[in-house]
Amino acid sequence: MKIKQFEYEPLSHFSYAIISDGKMALVDPERNPIQYYKYAEENNAKIVAVFETHPHADFVSSHLQIHNETGAELYCSKKTGADYPHTTFDDGDEVKIGNTIFRAINTPGHSPDSVTIVATEGNKTALFTGDTLFVGDVGRPDLREKAGHMKAKREELAKMMYDTIQNKFTDLPDIAYVYPAHGAGSLCGKGMSEDASSSTLGNERIGNWAFKKQTEQEFIDHLLDSQPFIPHYFGYNVDVNKNGAANLRAALGGIPFKLDVEKAENDALIIDIRDEKDFKKNHLPGSINIMAISDTSKFETWLGSIVRPDEKFHLVVDSIENAEKILHRTAKIGYEANVKTVFALGSASFEKSAAFNLEDFKKNTEKYTIVDIRNESEVSEEKFFDKAIAIPLHQLREKAEEIPTDKPIVVHCAGGYRSAAGSSILQKELKIEKVYDLSDDVEDFK
Repeated sequence: MKIKQFEYEPLSHFSYAIISDGKMALVDPERNPIQYYKYAEENNAKIVAVFETHPHADFVSSHLQIHNETGAELYCSKKTGADYPHTTFDDGDEVKIGNTIFRAINTPGHSPDSVTIVATEGNKTALFTGDTLFVGDVGRPDLREKAGHMKAKREELAKMMYDTIQNKFTDLPDIAYVYPAHGAGSLCGKGMSEDASSSTLGNERIGNWAFKKQTEQEFIDHLLDSQPFIPHYFGYNVDVNKNGAANLRAALGGIPFKLDVEKAENDALIIDIRDEKDFKKNHLPGSINIMAISDTSKFETWLGSIVRPDEKFHLVVDSIENAEKILHRTAKIGYEANVKTVFALGSASFEKSAAFNLEDFKKNTEKYTIVDIRNESEVSEEKFFDKAIAIPLHQLREKAEEIPTDKPIVVHCAGGYRSAAGSSILQKELKIEKVYDLSDDVEDFK
């Protein structure tokens, strides 16, 4: 049994290929299946199975496309209610692929339909735990109250997670490898280890808070406390994954490009992915600046947190050469269906952001309305400005009118990335010029 872990860093997502005797199975594949096809070719293996541990909320899976293109059998829990061709895979079910035996354990808690895939060959055991068991943590139980066909309250799921951790892994050996679907930085949990992308069950029994001796209520209270915010797109992705996503190549192929743009329709929603410095020098009126300037930036998360799944938008890229890459990133959360046009601005002049006088701000902060767009947990830990108005970035479009406009507005986050988006949102929503981005100068006030 040969196991390969694939990582998509912006979403802290792990997917897996397992090869045995020339046959390959996949677990929780991401939207673009090409990397799995390449790996199969390199190892002279045939993809014969895809296991979905649950319908994911934070990314779109390629399971249906892989089924259509390779003939691989799809496996998921019957509780998923999947609308794609599949074989149900629950407690007691097992399938042999090559010389590896795969069996299912129903492990509800993150979702009612979560399963852990147990793969064994010889004396080696691997657990593909999805969003149930992470390295150092367990999956959050609050994503199914408003998402997917099966609604479940967070308290009920937290109780299920307690039972799962207490009872579902008991008979498995300490030497079993633990391969989760996410690592640190994912919004599917709050305390994953930053030091490891996999573990052993023995290490988790020692170091993971969830395995420590505690009452059910103590477990529930800890699990429910201070979970991250829930982006707009999470419920949408659950449904997309339950149905099976469209073929990626076909989905991207119909999106039109427009070069040397001279204007955009009035009140259009425009997402500009360029560096904030370029954006501030020249941008289409009403644009929102969600930067995708590095391969590790959290573009997908913030796109799906700021833009709702039912909204169409234009996408401004820094170059046509980069357009395909940006569209692929947009598709990671299924938002390629929302893109009306990809724009490249060319040499035309539009709007520029007002210049910010940092020294005046330092001397006269009382002359400004300061908006803190960090998450609630960040604000509760530390405030940089005593009188700042706190509105998390993912709520800013909806709550912009709560901000007074009698003074110039300064937007800040913790490091500068989010404030570029926040200041552009307020410029659009409040329709005033004097909205400033503190950017990375926020470091001077910590």
